[in-house]
Amino acid sequence: MAGIVVVDDPSDPRLADYTRLTDVRLRTALEPAHGLFVAEGDKVIRRAVAAGYQVRSILVTRDKLAGLADLASACPGPVYLVSNQAAEQVTGYRVHRGALASMARRALPTVTGLLSRAPLARDPSGGLLAGEGPGAGAAGPAPVGTARQARGGQPGWPRRIVILEDLVDHGNVGGIFRCAAALGVDAVILSPRCADPLYRRAVKVSMGAVFAIPYARMSDWRGGLAEIRSAGFTLLALTPDQSAVPLDKLAPAGRVALLLGTEGDGLSSRWLTEADAAVCIPMNAHAMTMGVDSLNVVAAAAIACHELARLPRC
Repeated sequence: MAGIVVVDDPSDPRLADYTRLTDVRLRTALEPAHGLFVAEGDKVIRRAVAAGYQVRSILVTRDKLAGLADLASACPGPVYLVSNQAAEQVTGYRVHRGALASMARRALPTVTGLLSRAPLARDPSGGLLAGEGPGAGAAGPAPVGTARQARGGQPGWPRRIVILEDLVDHGNVGGIFRCAAALGVDAVILSPRCADPLYRRAVKVSMGAVFAIPYARMSDWRGGLAEIRSAGFTLLALTPDQSAVPLDKLAPAGRVALLLGTEGDGLSSRWLTEADAAVCIPMNAHAMTMGVDSLNVVAAAAIACHELARLPRC
């Protein structure tokens, strides 16, 4: 334990990890570059710690210190004790939960590495599949022969995955991670322009589910789906087009990847064309006559992930 450090000056440079947390442009540039992310609230901080993330420091208001005494005593870095007013001045908002932790990111795997690895992916004590930072991709190549074994149906290998194309809203990304984790999806793949799952709002909305499911980020949007298909996945593009195959009529086995598009326009024409099949969630006919022809992407993801869960995995 590095100890409790009382800080009265909001401009103290020791609080740099927590400055201007509401400035999305600043934080999305600063956090990955410095290999950190911020967890907010007792429950989320504990889930990050349980998932094996290292705590750099904790910022806590005086009224919340007692409830975090065990975390504070185990923290390898400093625990900055501040007033509620100072916390608001540093972060840019009222810190209702009274506690923030600066956590160290971990290197992301490559997409191929994620899809061909054994269930170590879900081992919370390991560092292979969680986080994102300067060492992205440093998890190393998959062992020889693992991709072949995965395609051959080796139990425990990722078989149901979700692929997000250019979702830019951190809340939506966090919500989808929560749905995916809760409904048994094995992994999430992000396009290069997707929002950061470890951004504070994404972590908060997911209630820490971003720590519970492995993910990777594509390096090449144009060739990304081909890489996933080569791992033996059938690519299903979710669309509001009611002429597509209804999700509840699907009966494929093997490895399945569900493609979800950006909040406004949905999937790009390129990804729709590259998919093996277009699928839809059947909408109520009366609702459609009233102009309700689609769902929010998080709601759609929840329904689609539930449908994926019922498909045979062999």
